[in-house]
Parts: sequence; structure tokens; C-alpha cells
Amino acid sequence: MGHGDLMSQAEDVADQFLRVTKHYLPHVARLCLVSTFLEDGVRMWFQWAEQSEYIDSTWSCGRFLANIFVLLNLLGQLGGCVLILSRNFVQNACFALFGVIALQTVAYSILWDLKFLMRNLSLGGGLLLLLAECRGEARSVFAGVPSLGNQSSPKHLLQLGGRVLLVLMFMTLLHFDLSLFSILQNLVGTALMVLVAVGFKTKLAALTLVAWLLCINFTFNAFWSVPSYKPMHDFLKYDFFQTTSVIGGLLLVVALGPGGVSMDEKKKEW
Repeated sequence: MGHGDLMSQAEDVADQFLRVTKHYLPHVARLCLVSTFLEDGVRMWFQWAEQSEYIDSTWSCGRFLANIFVLLNLLGQLGGCVLILSRNFVQNACFALFGVIALQTVAYSILWDLKFLMRNLSLGGGLLLLLAECRGEARSVFAGVPSLGNQSSPKHLLQLGGRVLLVLMFMTLLHFDLSLFSILQNLVGTALMVLVAVGFKTKLAALTLVAWLLCINFTFNAFWSVPSYKPMHDFLKYDFFQTTSVIGGLLLVVALGPGGVSMDEKKKEW
């Protein structure tokens, strides 16, 4: 069996998966995408005193402003997640979550930690894809109106930005050692990242990355296997839900397609 036949069969499997799951895949994608915001919003409630004390001690802003910070995080994240999952005011909810990401990036000094910064940018990529989906639903109301099919439309640009930012997550998973397994993993992972970013064989590459991330998440981020009183429990829990959110973003790529600014779309013209 040649390489082309193998690739065609893999694409057929991806298309079959999309046909079977098309009615509920967007809902699963949304739930996965907002999972890290849900978890963090709940954590703000149960760790209110600790979070407030940390912000006060780090920025010397006083307990009042520290409590306001925790309250904004809690309401912004939980409120935004409820709106997104119920498909109400999705655009406003996405902007609220963008604000939370920006606020936490500054407050927790994530701006100077490249790994955490790239993960936050990946979350932003997922939210861009949600905005693209929201624009697609709004446009479907005017389905009978002729469209110019402009590939530089806001929706297509949002999909491009979302794809590019999503793959930043995988740059944090690369291992810089000389073992054969690490080299192979890095080569395959980098190839898949490039495919998703440029929009070539997008659905197949995104599904492959979903499977890869699921394996990594349940193998290395199994926070439930660590006692809750240990600091490692919270670190693994944070990684688990952030990775789950990126999985949700990739599932949105599968559900929405790569958009007009992609090699897959250009192939149709050729």
C-alpha cells in the first residue's frame, strides 16, 4: 500500500468521524474549551483567601483590590462559560474571557514565563475559533443572501489566528534531548503543528493532535492520582484542564474546517 493510499484512507476515517459526530461535536468542543475557565472559576471560590493574599503580597495593592481581582476572575470565568455553553451573547462572553486571560497574564507574571505565556495564547486561539463559529451562525441567518466569498473576511481571519495560536501549546510539549523517542515525537509533533497552522490536511492533522494530547493528558496529568494536599496535585490539575481546553479548540477546527485562509481551501481553486 502506497503513501497516497494510506493518507486517503486516513482522511476517509477523519471524514467518517466528522459525519457521525457532526451534531454533537461542536457542543463537546465548547465544553472542553471552557473547562479550564470553569475549573479556575470554581477554584477562585474555594481558594478565595489564598488568591487574595497572594495578589496582595505580590502587588501590595491592599486587600480590597485583591478581593476585587478574585471577584472579577470568578464572575468573568463562570459567567462567560455559562453564556458560551448556553449559546447566549457568545461574543461578549469571549471578550470577557479574553479580559480574564490578559488580567491573569499580568497579575501572575505569566508574561515573563514563556511556557505559561504560550499556553495562555493557545487558550486565546480557542476563543478566536469560538468567535469564528459565532460569526458563522450569525451569517447563516442570512443564508439566502448572495455572498462574495471573500477569503479575507473576519471569520476566515479569526480561524487563521485561532489555528496559529492553538499550536503554540504543542511547542511547550517538545523535549530537547537526544533519545530516539523524543526526536521522533518532536518531528511528528512539529509536522502536525505546521499542517494545522497552514491549514493543510487540517481535519486529519487536528484529529491526530487531539488523540496525541488525550494520551499525554491522561498519562502525565493524572492529578486524581496525587493526594489533594500535595502541591503537585494543583499543578497537574492546572495542566490537565488547560490541555483539555486546547483539545476543545482543535475539535472546533475539525468541526468548522480550516477556513478560507488555508491550503485546503486553495487546493479547491487549483
